[in-house]
Amino acid sequence: MPVAPVSAFDKHYSAFLFDMDGTILNSIAAAERVWGDWARRQGLDVVEFLPKMHGKRGIDTIGQLNLPGVDPVRESALIAEAEIADTRGVIPIPGAVEFLASLPPDRWAIVTSSPIALAKARLEAAGLPMPRFIVTAEDVTVGKPNPQCYILGAERLGVSTSHCLVFEDVLAGVQAGEAAGADVTVITATHAHPLETAHTTITDYLGVEVHITEDHFLTMRRKASL
Repeated sequence: MPVAPVSAFDKHYSAFLFDMDGTILNSIAAAERVWGDWARRQGLDVVEFLPKMHGKRGIDTIGQLNLPGVDPVRESALIAEAEIADTRGVIPIPGAVEFLASLPPDRWAIVTSSPIALAKARLEAAGLPMPRFIVTAEDVTVGKPNPQCYILGAERLGVSTSHCLVFEDVLAGVQAGEAAGADVTVITATHAHPLETAHTTITDYLGVEVHITEDHFLTMRRKASL
């Protein structure tokens, strides 16, 4: 039988790597407005399609559909433009602003499947800081669940992925973190249905805080109950 992962609360890390949508901000309403309109134009079953588009690059989502006459590069670019124009309802995950602000700037990165322009638009809309280090859709040749993005994120921070804690919300991202050799914590704030996982899970960041050890490692702690 597979061994359950060690709790993220029991370990020290060199750096934290955060997915963006669904992990530090909630963009579901905006994303599903744009992608829902696109899916209807393609004659797709919107209800069935929408849960499958989260957490992956647009070009990968469209390419995997194999729609006749549909160019994934062109369509994903048009969708990105529409998403940049529609940030209504994009908000931070509870506690994310404070949690990120408590981290040393050189010890964390965002690793997102979104293009850089969309990432900037959503971070600004949610009132979240633009990090010193970020990996976006343009930086990789293969998207999640391939681990390339998290390996690159760790490289930009100058650390090993085995010394990183990845924060994710969907299966493709969790699989990317696992394949990169990192530990994973799953954020469930935006989940309509539970993600079956043996990894550490937290609803949001309100009940957790960062502690920096004497030897400068990061550790995640649960806040003491009042």
